[in-house]
Amino acid sequence: MENIIVGLDVGTTKVCAVVAGTDEHGRINILGVGKAPSDGMTRGVVTHIDRTTNSIIAAVQEAQASSGVSFRSVIVGIAGDHIQSFQSHGVITVSGQDHEVTQADIDRLIEDTKRVALPSDRKIIHVIPQEFIIDGQDGVYDPLGMSGVRMEGTVHIITGLVSAAQNIYKCAQRAGLEVSDMVLEPLASSYAVLDDEEKEVGIALLDVGGGTTDLAVFEERTIRHTAVIGIAGKKVTDDIRKGLGILSEQAEKLKKEHGFAYVPAVADNGPIILPGVGGRAPIEIDKRLLAQIIQPRMEEIFEIAALEIKRSGYSKHLSGGVVLTGGGALIKGTAELASEVLGMPVKIGIPTGFSGGLTREIENPAYSTAVGLVYHGMKYGGQPAGAGTASAAKKHRPVSNFAEKVKEWFDQL
Repeated sequence: MENIIVGLDVGTTKVCAVVAGTDEHGRINILGVGKAPSDGMTRGVVTHIDRTTNSIIAAVQEAQASSGVSFRSVIVGIAGDHIQSFQSHGVITVSGQDHEVTQADIDRLIEDTKRVALPSDRKIIHVIPQEFIIDGQDGVYDPLGMSGVRMEGTVHIITGLVSAAQNIYKCAQRAGLEVSDMVLEPLASSYAVLDDEEKEVGIALLDVGGGTTDLAVFEERTIRHTAVIGIAGKKVTDDIRKGLGILSEQAEKLKKEHGFAYVPAVADNGPIILPGVGGRAPIEIDKRLLAQIIQPRMEEIFEIAALEIKRSGYSKHLSGGVVLTGGGALIKGTAELASEVLGMPVKIGIPTGFSGGLTREIENPAYSTAVGLVYHGMKYGGQPAGAGTASAAKKHRPVSNFAEKVKEWFDQL
């Protein structure tokens, strides 16, 4: 194994580290997985530095023990309802005597699209090219080497709060890690669960996590819209806790073991016995009642997602429907409810594309983001995990190397 990449998904309910390596044939093997409960995050944003750092340390130690690999460098995900995205347009004249588009021209155009007014507390995380127009000819996706005088470009710009990025960086640094890149979580998840054909015909990815629900809309192999919704699985657990007057741990266990997101999907309406709190008598509830508590909150998530898909302008272009992933997708009946609310076909997305190692352990929607972060590193030149400094961005990389900028801001504090 010459190239080892580590994806670190710092979530609201869990921190997950996935260690992967490529062999000489380019096949990806999952070498180790580490998972730890997380309680220092709220809706995808760090709210307690020490607790988050301890969760990262626990997940990383487990991943190192299961893989037998010692690493320092990780690729981390960023989410939270502070994430915003919009389209931007740029135009340049093609330099050079023969007017042939070079990588330097493309870089100049991308820089031109970044000239947007942003509040001082926000920074650009990713710039993703949508299409290029050369001398009025549109529909160009890779302009390198083409001839022309005037080149225009449309890009999808994703921005986030500087403080949110700095706090993730700080937690990773305190855990003894070096952040080689920071990637938007729905973008990472898409690498793990969507294939190129789905991205071409049009598809929406909905990642229902613990603190946030992440949306990414794709068409013609390009990401067209992103959004982060601040309602997810933890809210469902809170509803069960309040509705039944039980502890959070009991509510989470109930949701995972007996929960249904769709009342008509409950076939066996048997009773569930819960131990009483503080010496009180045990409580008995039925599965249908539990589903009646879960369904309204899941419906709310999908209704907000439906509005976001409509806002993207691509709701009529999603021939592939919706792929549902993240830990929230594991609640039984979720796909049926999502299909009914969104009015399109829905399937559960499971990470795929690896050839060996701990494949069974991570063939689970809850690991989509962590596996996707690994794929991002493999695709865009994440550095070997034993190294300490970030590698240079590769040619055609659609993403700005945000982690290096965060390091600069961090050093200026």
